[in-house]
Amino acid sequence: MKPILLQGHERSITQIKYNREGDLLFTVAKDPIVNVWYSINGERLGTYTGHTGAVWCVDADWDTRHVLTGSADNSCRLWDCETGKQLALVKTNSAVRTCGFDFGGNIIMFSTDKQMGYQCFVSFFDLRDPSQIESDEPYMKIPCNESKITSAVWGPLGEFIIAGHENGELNQFSAKSGEVLVNVKEHTKQINDIQTSRDMTMFITASKDNSAKLFDSTTLEHQKSFRTERPVNSAALSPIFDHVVLGGGQEAMDVTTTSTRIGKFEARFFHLGVEEEFGRIKGHFGPINSVAFHPDGKSYSSGGEDGYVRIHYFDPQYFEFEFEA
Repeated sequence: MKPILLQGHERSITQIKYNREGDLLFTVAKDPIVNVWYSINGERLGTYTGHTGAVWCVDADWDTRHVLTGSADNSCRLWDCETGKQLALVKTNSAVRTCGFDFGGNIIMFSTDKQMGYQCFVSFFDLRDPSQIESDEPYMKIPCNESKITSAVWGPLGEFIIAGHENGELNQFSAKSGEVLVNVKEHTKQINDIQTSRDMTMFITASKDNSAKLFDSTTLEHQKSFRTERPVNSAALSPIFDHVVLGGGQEAMDVTTTSTRIGKFEARFFHLGVEEEFGRIKGHFGPINSVAFHPDGKSYSSGGEDGYVRIHYFDPQYFEFEFEA
């Protein structure tokens, strides 16, 4: 399995995201560039230029018409996927940490950081009502007083969002009323990443407490745990197998320059049922910040602190592999 190396960022990758069909891969990093690539061969299709700070998050809607990005330049921007034109700009008071389209692609949500005396908020805009964006007036804005949101995704059917917080809590916020529907705390430290399964019935969290956990989307019931020795920055569920891939490593500031582990930051594969590790893939020269499975399950990608994105197509052995419990 020789990976395809994507070199399109000058600084560390913050998030990578496939569109629903999986023919495109969107990558954002701590530089202002938003890149989109053909996932089949790693060719760069284009860039979305306009941000002036690190870009923390990216999402595409279900038919890949629009792209949403959130940045440390205190803005959330909506782009035309095909032309790269900026369609909308929402100004915020602090950095935009997470963003996402609901399943219909009509409603966007994003969360802002608690910084410079400003509160952490989740804002909801309905794109069918252009006045909301023009006047910077979301139809709903939920304050998060206790602990800021570090990762968030839409739940199934766009009825609620699932948010992970800095203190390890998970909250389910209603997209209609804004109230907290369910609250659980299974992690002891910050939740770095949340990704749903293909059918959105489950989601997996990646946390700084060295573990990834599987939850039920509706009840937030904790189902499985995957433990490692290092902070987990990102976790993704395979759409075709009971497999989980975890990406992590040290905190960026703990990586020493004299490390002998060069190119040894592995993506780790766990079996969902028995919670056991069955494989690792080396390659990055720094911690892995984001992992994603291709929607057909035949490849996965990882983006690292080294600024590279690697697309790995699985060998035939992977598909024949039987896990012996």
